[in-house]
Amino acid sequence: MANTVSSLKRVRITERRTAINQARKTRLRNQIRSMRKLIAEKNAAAALAALPATFSVVDKAAKLGVIKKNTASRYKSRLAHHVKKLSA
Repeated sequence: MANTVSSLKRVRITERRTAINQARKTRLRNQIRSMRKLIAEKNAAAALAALPATFSVVDKAAKLGVIKKNTASRYKSRLAHHVKKLSA
């Protein structure tokens, strides 16, 4: 266990940041999961309506460092592709 004051503080900060990052990652995964569910149900109208909200969550996660920029781009591209294919 940490002994110095600064290392104890780092432990506290790390615990707080870990909780925040877990919440952000959970929000991202839940949003993507709900999008994939709409696509699987072939609900084109609902999937099209949920697409901007999903893109927003993905972009915010990338901006905050939860996922990398290219991962966010890949998620958005694949979801958009599936929604476009579904609505066609």
